[in-house]
Amino acid sequence: MAQRAQPIVGTTGIAAGGFVVVAVLLSFLGIGLRAEVGRGIGPAEWAAIRFTLLQAALSALISVACAIPLARALARRRFMGRGVLITLLGAPFILPVIVAVLGLLTVFGRTGWVNTAFEAIGLPTLSIYGLHGVVLAHVFFNLPLATRLLLQGWQSIPAERFRLAAQLNLPPRMVCRTLEMPLLVQVVPGAAALIFVICLTSFAVALTLGGGPRATTIELAIYQAFRFDFDLARAALLSFIQLFLAGSAALVALWVIPNIPLSAGLDRAVRRWDARGGLQSAIDACVIALGSAFLLLPLFAITLAGVQGLPQMPIGVWKTAGNSLGVAMLSIALLLAIALPMAGWISTRRAGGAEAIGLIGLSASPLMIGTGWFILINPIADPVPLALPVTALINALMALPFALRILAPPMRDVLTTYDRLSRSLGLNGWPAWRWLVLPRLRAQIGFTAGLTGALSVGDLGVIALFADPDRATLPLQMYRLMGAYRTEAAAGAALLLLVMALALFWIFDKAGRWHAEA
Repeated sequence: MAQRAQPIVGTTGIAAGGFVVVAVLLSFLGIGLRAEVGRGIGPAEWAAIRFTLLQAALSALISVACAIPLARALARRRFMGRGVLITLLGAPFILPVIVAVLGLLTVFGRTGWVNTAFEAIGLPTLSIYGLHGVVLAHVFFNLPLATRLLLQGWQSIPAERFRLAAQLNLPPRMVCRTLEMPLLVQVVPGAAALIFVICLTSFAVALTLGGGPRATTIELAIYQAFRFDFDLARAALLSFIQLFLAGSAALVALWVIPNIPLSAGLDRAVRRWDARGGLQSAIDACVIALGSAFLLLPLFAITLAGVQGLPQMPIGVWKTAGNSLGVAMLSIALLLAIALPMAGWISTRRAGGAEAIGLIGLSASPLMIGTGWFILINPIADPVPLALPVTALINALMALPFALRILAPPMRDVLTTYDRLSRSLGLNGWPAWRWLVLPRLRAQIGFTAGLTGALSVGDLGVIALFADPDRATLPLQMYRLMGAYRTEAAAGAALLLLVMALALFWIFDKAGRWHAEA
């Protein structure tokens, strides 16, 4: 198989993987040129390390702890709109971070809905800034991810086991102990480790809700050292620390994430006789209602405030929206040019090295790569005109792990099924891609392109290092409006950014699935 399928994919996968490695190694080289050998870790760096680890650990623990009852309730109940609700659980993943933060501020901010209600009943108000604000935002983003992972695990328990538990008349406590607790022991560590890795490299949340000496993450410290102090040596030191922490955590996450068996039963519909009691039904209903409110209220707040703020947006917002759209389209093109050949390489050679290359997005932060490239580019050219293309390329690298997970399995099936036929017809190179591979991967390519576009259009990361007022993207412009206390205009920009992200995802996903069965 490994040698026969090679004419279909050629050597483009190796070239794509080599390009990714060179791009990342160049950033390491740039950082190494500015790193000072004798410079130690000072009190400010230690404070950033402690806060980064603390907020990531708390975010992972709270996200998983809240996801357990929510996933259990969704697994036990069947109701109208359940499928739509589960689908909406994926919305925060593609939601632009800066947009979600504005929605959380509308609900939980100083003059938000929650504090207004607290003042009305005489309770003390809450502050969303600092550690608890960062953790709250991370829980908002990662609670849906943890719920989906746990729900997948619950659905993997065969229906026959629940039927046997009902025949033995086991009470709900025993069903939880014998069937559900072993599953949680298997799935929860992997979900918590994955969320911990994601929160380690968070930037936009810390930028808007953190700040200050006691609420600064490593990513935010890199940005401050670069943007405000232009201390490239300190930025390089922090980048190495970030790489070590995120890379180590990513390896641990990959080690503990389990492979959930999905074929142990007879695929019967699951009926939960242990959950028929009125009290349990009421508890599940309350859990689902609270989880839905927590996830959907910020989206509703964004829409409501955005409609009112659209007329307040300055003209420059539309130009930055065009920049964001261009960055997203370029990111999609670069991502597909890298991911498709690499997926073919993984499929034909079982290349563990290729999969490891694809996981760079989980360990190498965008600010770290951007800092390294800036150090290399700055002596020979002005980095500012390159802000948008550099942002597009880094966004593509960050989306690469998700793209390979989506594209590699169906690519392997296509190459396995049609290898002999393609060889007998002499079909290789571009004709093989055009007539064999691409038509059968249309749905996955469309989903990958939509996901990349949505993530890229809302990214507030490396563009914050390079951009000037003429080359800003919509998320950066929205952040500037928030910093200038133009809340109404920022809300209008948030609605525009939300519509752009969802539209990009829907258009590409729909285009990929359009007559895909043909």
